[in-house]
Amino acid sequence: MIKLVFLINRVEGMPVEAFVAHHRERHAPLFLSIPEAARHVRRYTVSHPVPAPGSYPGPAYDGLTEIWFEDWAGHDAFFTSRNYLDLVRPDEGTFIDSASVAVMVTEEKVVTG
Repeated sequence: MIKLVFLINRVEGMPVEAFVAHHRERHAPLFLSIPEAARHVRRYTVSHPVPAPGSYPGPAYDGLTEIWFEDWAGHDAFFTSRNYLDLVRPDEGTFIDSASVAVMVTEEKVVTG
């Protein structure tokens, strides 16, 4: 299983609340609406910082997206599909500062739980 982790920030001038609402209520449903998501994506999550007590530093990013694929063929099929390129990708630019995105490709190993 291949997992992509995207650390993202909002576009300049967008309030945090609007960013979170767009990510959860517009972008995630749009992402899941294309047939390629059902075919190739094994898991998809969106996360946003919450207040933390104690000495935790403020968040360096406004959000996190995780996308799991069975293999690279599924990854490639999803990200090169017309539906992703024509519908989902353009929406990313409306709320994500693309210059600030950090990406990590991982193979998750569950240690406990």
